[in-house]
Amino acid sequence: MGTRRTSTTKPTTKPARKPATKPKPATKPKPATKPKPATKPKPATKPKPATKPKPSPKQAALKTRATAASVDAFLARQAPARRADCVALDALFRRVTGEPGRMWGASIVGYGRYAYTYPSGRSGEWMRTGFSPRAQNLTLYLMDGFAGREGLLRRLGPHGTGRSCLYVKRLDELDLGVLEQLVRASLDGLRRRYG
Repeated sequence: MGTRRTSTTKPTTKPARKPATKPKPATKPKPATKPKPATKPKPATKPKPATKPKPSPKQAALKTRATAASVDAFLARQAPARRADCVALDALFRRVTGEPGRMWGASIVGYGRYAYTYPSGRSGEWMRTGFSPRAQNLTLYLMDGFAGREGLLRRLGPHGTGRSCLYVKRLDELDLGVLEQLVRASLDGLRRRYG
């Protein structure tokens, strides 16, 4: 019979070691919370005397008013390309309104004026129409707004609108005949509302 041999070699794989865990630090016990003191009653306050309410920003007086500054001098200060558009707008507004341009504030050329009174009681005076050369575009003020004039706006050329402002980049992109119709329509609307 044969003898059985046993292997004395060690296995080639090592048993996996468990990662050592760090002991958790001891937590400090939370201090006992103190009860909140009872609040003292507030003494009665004396009523304040009635004061006149401050006007809201909507009721405040307009800061932009007609001035005696020269329209021609203002237009002459514009960059050459913008100046040409401003001179053309000035001619259009003079022709349509029959009024000379007048500076309103430091940067608006306005034509004509009208007095208004809102239901809130706020009243004032403002130009009937006008324009202002802004950094990004030319702003035209058509004070009657654009309701019912969507067809004209579609034919005008590239533009944007606000409540009563028409924003354009350059006049050579617009149909100036349509622009004149928009200005006339706005003036007619103002006459119907304010005389």
